[in-house]
Amino acid sequence: MICSIDETVNQTAAFIFIDTSTKFAFVPLKRQRNSGIKKCFLHHSDSIYSVASLPLSGKDGYGSIINFQTLKKIIMESMLSLEVLNNVSEIDIVYKRKTKCLMSDRPLISTSADAYKVFLHYWNSDKIDLLEEFKVIFLNRSNRVMQIFTVSQGGITGTVADARLILGAAVKIAACAMILAHNHPSGSMKPSRADEELTRKIKEAAGYFDIKVLDHVIISPENYYSFADEGLL
Repeated sequence: MICSIDETVNQTAAFIFIDTSTKFAFVPLKRQRNSGIKKCFLHHSDSIYSVASLPLSGKDGYGSIINFQTLKKIIMESMLSLEVLNNVSEIDIVYKRKTKCLMSDRPLISTSADAYKVFLHYWNSDKIDLLEEFKVIFLNRSNRVMQIFTVSQGGITGTVADARLILGAAVKIAACAMILAHNHPSGSMKPSRADEELTRKIKEAAGYFDIKVLDHVIISPENYYSFADEGLL
């Protein structure tokens, strides 16, 4: 193989070749005046693993020995960086539609009543009076339903809604807006202080991604409570 080095640099330099058998060798290049680009020739049978360029420390730079600690440090850093790079995971974001219907055929959310109907349709009627669940409807720019996401399922008195899961799902499908919902098995339609705080937290976080939180609906089989209608958003 042929390698080149620019002799316009101030220091004499050498290429350090590390072969697969871990034996090290260097080919010094002695600087000469007006030499321009100088080429060094390696035997075609040489097995090259990686290359580094270092300044020489000898009297005239020819045939001198490179500092071993410096060489070891560079080799170890190079090996470590390769190990780290090999351990990096790649993320592939894919959105698969469950149905092949046109977006124009999807439910259009214009009012809180529309949102309530969609949520109630997909809520498990056998559990709505037993345990608390948290769901989210994701919408496109036209307020058409893209997806309904069950965030969590809890017990009789509450459930945990992780804002990171909600925002992660919203970003993944490139949603433009969302509507939050949860049920109160007790039948009470009054939001708790925790409900209000969670709504504020999710709305603020979604705002950084230009995703709107249009409403938070508390539902029961017979009625619902809308944060938007009550001026809490």
